[in-house]
Amino acid sequence: MSAVVQSTLSDLWFPEEKTDALTAEGEGQRIAKFGTFADSKSAPIHRWFQYPAGFSYRAVEHALDQYGIQSGQKVYDPFVGTGTTSVVCKSRGIESWGVEAHPFVAKIARTKVRWDYDYVDLNQCATDFIALVRREQEKRKTLGIDTVPGLVRKCYSEDNLRKLLLIRELIKATVPERYSDLFEIALIGTLRLASGAATGWPYIAPKKKIEERDGIEAFVNQLRLCVTDLAHTPRECRTTRSEIIEGDCRNTSLLDGYFDLAFTSPPYLNNYDYADRTRLETYFMGFARSWGEITEKVRTRLVMAATTQVVRGKYGIEDIVCDELKRASPCAANEIQKSVIALSKIRQSKGGKKSYDIMVGQYFNDMTHSLMDTHRVMKKGAKYLLILGDSAPYGIHVPTERYLGEIAVGIGFGKFDVIELRNRGGKWKGNAQRHHVPLRESILVLEK
Repeated sequence: MSAVVQSTLSDLWFPEEKTDALTAEGEGQRIAKFGTFADSKSAPIHRWFQYPAGFSYRAVEHALDQYGIQSGQKVYDPFVGTGTTSVVCKSRGIESWGVEAHPFVAKIARTKVRWDYDYVDLNQCATDFIALVRREQEKRKTLGIDTVPGLVRKCYSEDNLRKLLLIRELIKATVPERYSDLFEIALIGTLRLASGAATGWPYIAPKKKIEERDGIEAFVNQLRLCVTDLAHTPRECRTTRSEIIEGDCRNTSLLDGYFDLAFTSPPYLNNYDYADRTRLETYFMGFARSWGEITEKVRTRLVMAATTQVVRGKYGIEDIVCDELKRASPCAANEIQKSVIALSKIRQSKGGKKSYDIMVGQYFNDMTHSLMDTHRVMKKGAKYLLILGDSAPYGIHVPTERYLGEIAVGIGFGKFDVIELRNRGGKWKGNAQRHHVPLRESILVLEK
């Protein structure tokens, strides 16, 4: 069984014959941002919807270049999110498949990789719809807001909320089905831009007020942005296969040995509730109306990475690690179990008594099954890259990348490397309620 190989950026990402030291240093600074969404905020199509804890599209580009992935080959993302990997692959004419368990987010990803439109017709439809919205503005005054979930009402003035509701209803009533998902994504992307409350990621803060933007004008700009981005996509790539599957990456029906590369960023073990992060959008669009509905429709489907997913009565603490993980890596299984026991004791002395113990144990169980399925669908010799962060719930350090690397080798991957990208957690140094364990973000590189 291979031991972890701690590599520098230069070792694995900069072939010596292609770069000198100065070039590698500059490139290293750019690569350090691969785990952040900063690059994608202004990139065409990627910028339509900013998902929390997203990663840079440049990381995917770099991986495709590094491993020579070209048209005719196939790429897989088991945690595809809003489609960063898929959009990059499509722009290069590379077939891609992605799996996403969050139904609302899967729909966003699916829309972002649909490029085979009649663009003359699309442009005319967008122009006509903008004119319609402006003509029908007075009708917003007849729209009731009493049935709108309270969180949504708190984010807008009544008049601006009615403008956004008018757009939603006009899309449903007038936009042809072939374009309705695209127009809805433009509206979804407008919601945080138009809000008079602080709605920046990851949390919504309705009590913190900011300058509100006119909902109709913000939507017009967003729709035009979407249409313009699509119009500039490479013509030769518009029909490239890009499949987004709403499903479970722990158990897919994808073909054995199909993919030449897998690239993803799974949920970090840092208690981010991905279902909660889309609450404004899902409430407004009518996908869900309450915390309970989001739990039923989303939380129960996701790999466990947040304490809000935990139902304590479902899990035993003393032997939480699953048999597949134990067989793959007895050492990692033993360390994980010890951390679970330690967290079970510590939580009793904490005010929130957060279920970090179960979260940690079940996270690695879920990720073990995901690694098993991904290993199955990859070709021999193919690489699997995961952008990851370690964690320290209640100050107990959990070296996520090492554990997953050891588990992966036990499953059948030949070796693994860990490339450190950047340090994390420094912004919490002055917060007495947070731990002070140094954390990092890394790329785990596996090879089948």
